[in-house]
Amino acid sequence: MRTPTRSRRPAARAVSSAVSARAKASRPDPDAPIDLRSDTVTRPTREMRAAMADAEVGDDVLDGDPTLRELEERVAGILGASAALWTPSGSMGNLIALMSHLQRGDSFLAPKGAHVLDAELGTAAWLAGGMPQPLDHDAGPGKVSAAAVRRAAGTAGPYYTLRTRLLCLENTHNAAGGTVTRPEEHAKVAGAARAAGLAVHLDGARLWHAAVALGVPPGALTVGSDTVQVCLSKGLGAPVGSVVAGSVEFVEEARRLRKMLGGGVRQGGVLGAAGLVALDRIDRLAEDHARAATLVAGLRERGWRVQEPETNIVLVTVSDLAGTIARFAEAGVRVSAMSGKVRLMTHADLTDADVSAALDRIGPLERAVRQPAAPARRAAH
Repeated sequence: MRTPTRSRRPAARAVSSAVSARAKASRPDPDAPIDLRSDTVTRPTREMRAAMADAEVGDDVLDGDPTLRELEERVAGILGASAALWTPSGSMGNLIALMSHLQRGDSFLAPKGAHVLDAELGTAAWLAGGMPQPLDHDAGPGKVSAAAVRRAAGTAGPYYTLRTRLLCLENTHNAAGGTVTRPEEHAKVAGAARAAGLAVHLDGARLWHAAVALGVPPGALTVGSDTVQVCLSKGLGAPVGSVVAGSVEFVEEARRLRKMLGGGVRQGGVLGAAGLVALDRIDRLAEDHARAATLVAGLRERGWRVQEPETNIVLVTVSDLAGTIARFAEAGVRVSAMSGKVRLMTHADLTDADVSAALDRIGPLERAVRQPAAPARRAAH
């Protein structure tokens, strides 16, 4: 993909106060659970709902939908790609890319714990026909080195051996705790893959978070990628949708593959309109990062062992994962599990007051330790 310029970065709108007001109004009951399971639990803003209601639409399968087309062109420009295609989900966007790059019996490389390996029901192998080869994080959490890619790519063997065709990267790496790959790191690894004859797909479901954390335009993080998928419902608050981008030829094939997978939509502009509003909210992700840092500081003060976040994902190491999640839920804080840790995620529907309340409800580590009941003493005879 071509190197982007900052002028392609979408202009931010002053939405913080509106978001805060909406978040406060969303929890009139002070005892209502605080949901930190994911940044996908957000609800569309009033602005999104209004845009959806007023969207200009058409049949995207037959003639094309004008609002979806506007969204696709805008995302392509932001990412430095030639073309883009809206998909109902990020998993479908990733699968379309893998189906385009792989033939049955090909292998592909990806960092251990990547979403395409562990969270997409094996469709990379089942539907795209690829044999996954997980790579250790030898360059930091969620990251692989150029040397590791070169070693894994190997050289062509006899006809009956696997042919490695693709490197699939992820930025931010969800399971590693939302870790960020810098532009120079990505370009170096992507360059090693291309030199070895591999295509490069970037799962950028949370690429917006990486761009905000680093203070760079999103397209600076796609250089050297053949295809990239970005999500509009993770962090940005759209109710549905992702976009997969690449060359014009790739998108022409991607449209056929989307239809094959049942992803052809009719008046998709109703959903695309929410995506256009979501793109105007990229800069506000810094608020989520700041609240994640506040959450980590508060948890550490209370004795919890917490990984330092780079974005909005907080991972807590505990000895009893299921028991801790249940205890948090009992206290009114909803969390999830990831990589054997407790995961808490900040998002647009939270306020500073919500974070403080969550910390108060969670309390000190000692409170979470449930001592086993003492065995009943038998009466002496």
